[in-house]
Amino acid sequence: MKLPGPWLRGPVEGISDALQPVAHAFIAAREDVVSPLAGLSAAQLWAQPGGAASIGFHLMHMAGSTDRLLTYARGAALTEQQKAAMAAEKTPPEPQPTAEELLKAWDAAVDRALKQIGETKDGELGTPRLVGRAQLPSTVGGLLFHAAEHAARHAGQIVTTAKVVRA
Repeated sequence: MKLPGPWLRGPVEGISDALQPVAHAFIAAREDVVSPLAGLSAAQLWAQPGGAASIGFHLMHMAGSTDRLLTYARGAALTEQQKAAMAAEKTPPEPQPTAEELLKAWDAAVDRALKQIGETKDGELGTPRLVGRAQLPSTVGGLLFHAAEHAARHAGQIVTTAKVVRA
């Protein structure tokens, strides 16, 4: 029996009411990418149909961008390791990561996100934060919500691209 969407399963334990939508979006993005990857070959994982980004890119980017956005939400600067991971998203290392490796990294990123979301107090959501080299203004809440919707967007792209590369 297929489970209903995460938002229809009730509250995520340890997450404030204000941040339930963020947690639900991350859980949905984690679950949504699993079945489209089943049985994909390495060539399909890294294919760029019509010049679109590969499924492999989307998975790497989901994990990396979530990590970076949550770093900004904590008010910290990116580490050299995070900057290197961002560069690797544009040009994946050889050998290219497998679907299993990418899913493991994405799962770990979601686990860290849920932990941070659970530790975030509602009163912190409006706390100003600066993002990127340009130090653009945001807030803790803005970063958390953007990280979740960004992951959801890329999960949808994975679902669609998997259908294209299987055709």
